[in-house]
Amino acid sequence: VAGLPIVSPHGHTDPAWFAYDEPFPNPAELLVVPDHYVLRMLYSQGIRLEDLGVPRLDGGPVETDPRRIWRTVAEHWHAFRATPSRLWWEHALAEVFGVTERLTPQSADAIYDRIADCLTRPEFRPRALFERFGIEALATTEGALDPLEHHKAIRESGWKGRVVTTFRPDSVVDPDTPGFVANLEELGRITGEDTFTWRGYLAALAARRRDFMAAGATATDHGHPTAFTADLPPADAEVLFGRVASGRAQPRDSELFRGQMLTEMARMSLEDGLVMQLHSGVRRGHNAWMQKAFGANRGDDIPTRSEFVDNLKPLLDRFGNEPRLTLILFTLDETTYSRELAPLAGHYPALRLGPPWWFHDSPEGMWRYRQRITETAGFYNTVGFNDDTRAFPSIPARHDVARRIDCGFLARLVAEHRIDEDEALEVATDLAYRLAKQAYRL
Repeated sequence: VAGLPIVSPHGHTDPAWFAYDEPFPNPAELLVVPDHYVLRMLYSQGIRLEDLGVPRLDGGPVETDPRRIWRTVAEHWHAFRATPSRLWWEHALAEVFGVTERLTPQSADAIYDRIADCLTRPEFRPRALFERFGIEALATTEGALDPLEHHKAIRESGWKGRVVTTFRPDSVVDPDTPGFVANLEELGRITGEDTFTWRGYLAALAARRRDFMAAGATATDHGHPTAFTADLPPADAEVLFGRVASGRAQPRDSELFRGQMLTEMARMSLEDGLVMQLHSGVRRGHNAWMQKAFGANRGDDIPTRSEFVDNLKPLLDRFGNEPRLTLILFTLDETTYSRELAPLAGHYPALRLGPPWWFHDSPEGMWRYRQRITETAGFYNTVGFNDDTRAFPSIPARHDVARRIDCGFLARLVAEHRIDEDEALEVATDLAYRLAKQAYRL
């Protein structure tokens, strides 16, 4: 299965790369500055984010010499031993840029020069790499207020690569989002709906979903703190919305409103066919100082305990038996795999399990996932693999790791005579390719 096309149905790569196909600027901005996995490890070792070129929100001074940033990574490369970040980096260096020498303080400049030289060539521009990587389809993720101009530029460019968007409505469904009321105003401006009435607000969200579908979207994504859902009577939902939209929300209103909106989004998905994804169970921005200084996605997000059986019940009571709905669940709490998630997905037609996510996107994490999920949910209540990355050159590496781990897991089942070899080959192909296409309707 190593040579199968890559289906990347969920991630955070920049659609502008593919819209305008401009050269990547330099090795540091390509591989270091945007990668929160790299940032968090180096920060834990006492390296300032300013020294890694991460811009400060207050415009304060940061390192602007990409070679110095690269040298800093090389000096602390030992910190990445046995981490998936090292696997991804070294795979990208070898397979993309032809660098097989280990990154050290002594080799840093030569490796930097090799990559920098590659980035000046047409075959290392985003579209060429997309085709070289064998990517059949790639989904980016944009917020509900995004103008989607880059996706429009991709379509109008005539390029044949399939890059679609994903609808991420968090900024207009989570009352705890900074500027939530202003976001509702902007949503109204974009859609022409009165977003301070419950009816107009729901109509505006439905309109934005149609805009995203016109830009190729096949899925939505919801990054909620928990998997809590609610199914309030319409009158109660309208009263709740009135409180959160006016800034008069009570302490529990935010969670209740987020839960109600997951159920509303499930209803909309039955109407328009978009697949739902729920990424829950993470305390985003745990380091208050870092959030104030640098903003989000800087490596300070921390997993939390999660609960699904009771939290999802209101949504499942209403829509869980509906095979036309696909709700893909992700978690950072591995203790829920066999206790909650596998039994739920092994029963409800609407549920599927996403692959090991974020902190568990690793060889051991993938192996634990297969061990704890498969006996109860099987393979076909999962959705294959997605890389969920901002680091474009690591996409082939991440899929390669997932395919190797899945093939190893299947080889064990064959060796123990639990499945036949022809079945294992079919499952391996499904996990690497077919399930993602099917689940995400790509």
